[in-house]
Amino acid sequence: MWVRMRGLGTRTRIRVVRVTNQLAPSVSAAPVCVLLLAAIWLSGVLTDGAAYNLPNYLVTTVLVFLVGAPVERRVGSLRFAVGAIAAQVSAVALGMSFAALVGAFGLGWDGGLGTGGVIGGYAWILGVLMMGSASMRTLWRRRIRVGVLVLLVTMALFRGLSQDVVLLGAALTGLVLGPWMVGRSAGGARLTGTRREGRVLIALIVAASALGQMFVALDLHAVGPLAVLRDLFAGTEWTAAQVRDICASGIDPRECRQGLLRLRLSGIGPTLLSVMPTLLLLVIAEGLRRGRRAAWCAAIVAYLVLIVVSVLNIVLRYVHAADVGSVFYGSAEMPGLHEAVVPLLLPVAIVAVLLSMRRHFTVSICVDTCRRVTTTVLATATGLAIAYVALGVAARQGFDRTPTVPALLADVPERLVPPVYLQWLDPGFLPTDTITTLLFEWTGVVFWAAAGVGLLKVFVTSAVGSRPGAAERARELVRGTGGSSLSWMTTWRGNHYWFGEDGESFVAYRVISGVALTTGDPVGPAGSLRHTVIAFAEYCTDNGWIPCFYSVTAEVRAVTDTLGWGSVQVAEESVLPLGELAFTGKSFQDVRTALNRARKCGITAEWMSYPSAPWVITDQIAAISQEWVSDKDAPEMGFTLGGLGELDDSEVRCLIAVDEHRTVHGVTSWLPVHRDGEIVGWTLDFMRRRSSEGFRPTMEFLIASAALLLQEEGAQFLSLSGAPLAKINPVEDVGAMTAALGKLLDVLAQVLEPVYGFRSLLAFKGKFQPRYEPMFMTYADPAALPSIGRAIARAYLPKLSGREGFQLVRTLVYR
Repeated sequence: MWVRMRGLGTRTRIRVVRVTNQLAPSVSAAPVCVLLLAAIWLSGVLTDGAAYNLPNYLVTTVLVFLVGAPVERRVGSLRFAVGAIAAQVSAVALGMSFAALVGAFGLGWDGGLGTGGVIGGYAWILGVLMMGSASMRTLWRRRIRVGVLVLLVTMALFRGLSQDVVLLGAALTGLVLGPWMVGRSAGGARLTGTRREGRVLIALIVAASALGQMFVALDLHAVGPLAVLRDLFAGTEWTAAQVRDICASGIDPRECRQGLLRLRLSGIGPTLLSVMPTLLLLVIAEGLRRGRRAAWCAAIVAYLVLIVVSVLNIVLRYVHAADVGSVFYGSAEMPGLHEAVVPLLLPVAIVAVLLSMRRHFTVSICVDTCRRVTTTVLATATGLAIAYVALGVAARQGFDRTPTVPALLADVPERLVPPVYLQWLDPGFLPTDTITTLLFEWTGVVFWAAAGVGLLKVFVTSAVGSRPGAAERARELVRGTGGSSLSWMTTWRGNHYWFGEDGESFVAYRVISGVALTTGDPVGPAGSLRHTVIAFAEYCTDNGWIPCFYSVTAEVRAVTDTLGWGSVQVAEESVLPLGELAFTGKSFQDVRTALNRARKCGITAEWMSYPSAPWVITDQIAAISQEWVSDKDAPEMGFTLGGLGELDDSEVRCLIAVDEHRTVHGVTSWLPVHRDGEIVGWTLDFMRRRSSEGFRPTMEFLIASAALLLQEEGAQFLSLSGAPLAKINPVEDVGAMTAALGKLLDVLAQVLEPVYGFRSLLAFKGKFQPRYEPMFMTYADPAALPSIGRAIARAYLPKLSGREGFQLVRTLVYR
């Protein structure tokens, strides 16, 4: 290898060696995968298959390392080899047997089943994946099985080629072999699950039916029994004038009608309009995933419409077939009965499933959002109708027949209907130039696009809100019961509140991107923590949200660990016990220096309440804060980091550093920490110092002064709060996904350090020799981590404008 690498540069050789060293453990731990992959490439090279189908071989290689190797390490090489061989052999046998069965019954599907083949190792890879899923935890086992089966069944029913049936056979073989070869996991073998998983299953079914129709519409070779839209893209080479000439001759009425219908289906606009209902089903599927009752109703209505259309099509073909031509199924000839009836079975089956799962869809939509969207859609429809009539009158010479204003008005509804559903109606006029073609073909596309976007907004907007007085009730519970050192942050604006059944505990949260993101630990009696966590998680699931506890203590993490949740450390809290605190010794040299310098400069520390402070003081604090934000050259963060708005609280104490001229050099704010109705400690929140001509060690002076003053008052501890993404004693991450997330957060902390300085802040707090306690984020669903990450980013930067975002990126790049 080194001889072949001799011509490469030093850096390139080093990289190759590193990659080889990283791949070596995977190769040694998955020898069967390596042998099978080598056999695939060898056969491809010998038969020139790799040259003609290189992308398939590359995809197979990737799947072997991403799917095959992990499964082999999980189940063992011997079981893996048996499962791979069994899946490959049985898949081909099942595919051939099914093709023969279909041919024997003359269902017209056997032609597609007799063509093509399975290239690469897709069959055995899917087989061992389904086999290995038997040993996985319930959540991932269910998701892998449902996802794979829905995809393969959709491909088989809609596209219907031999490789689709073979792959489905391989997956079913692996599904049967799993419990027998590798056993069942401790999570049990039931495929039924929580309400959220039921919603995901129904959403997958609806999305698969929609994507299957789009797939066959794009694949003109699709031959599956449900490939009813494959000819929606089939247009005609005739012009409107030619079709009118055919109709005027009266020689062939059927050809006249076929020409008119195909003119409607020709062009990009009609094509997009024809697939708009399918796109709308995808939007409805997203609403179903979120548990929206409105999405369930919309799905029922949509599939009932499809059922009615299918029934009308059957009646049209078998009752009036002699007089009326149809292109609904892309064929002018009389189809077999099964070709007309089978497409009817899909919407009937989905409606039956939706009705049986009705109890899972209980989440209400936001009424205000629905009202605004409805108004917008109606206004869009009205505007399009006015524009269509006005422009149609102005360009009436661009139609093959000159339309009147009433004719244009009557034609507006037809412009909003997908043309494939207009086969029973003859067009009154057809466009012949560019302007009229745009009006005729794109009016409906614009309307459906607006309706789809509006409907999606209705489904994704959460109907979240707290009852009147919830914030004050939460504040009373914090005072009476207490909680963690961050509990007072639950009283900040922007939070919503969920209260337990007994009314003695609550969780503060905010819903962002479908994630219910909490602020610190639940507040309530210590003995109710587990019940509160479980009840709040169930509440989130009922509302279609993803629960995520953020900046919580080890006690909450211990509870969620017993529930099978994942967790990752997101910060480290610095706690300063005040019992015997004395800033003596070498370790406190910087703190003593700050206190001594302040005394010499005539700077003193004074407690104040921001709401009742003199204007001359609050104005200086506001100016200092603005100066600090400007120096950062980045937007100010929120969520667990307070700003000026959080100072406006009579129960929050501010300690300011002022000189003899009443000039404010710095300010800190302290949040009360309650326990059993008494204040036992204080948490540092707001920290700002005058950067221009100010007393430099202001923060050391203020924190040390606060510690000494509060010690005299009898406080037990000070919390210097946690610095996001900064850790002194990182907790070891358990699990591959959690470890990967932890590494990602470390990289993010390194990137943000030049701007926000979280690690520097944590190092600064180390001057006070605090005790470090980890803070965690716990989550129920690892697959939701991208949504959780987006929610956290929006929580910290809720009002990030485009200009500020650009400025932040520029700062990160150039610093």
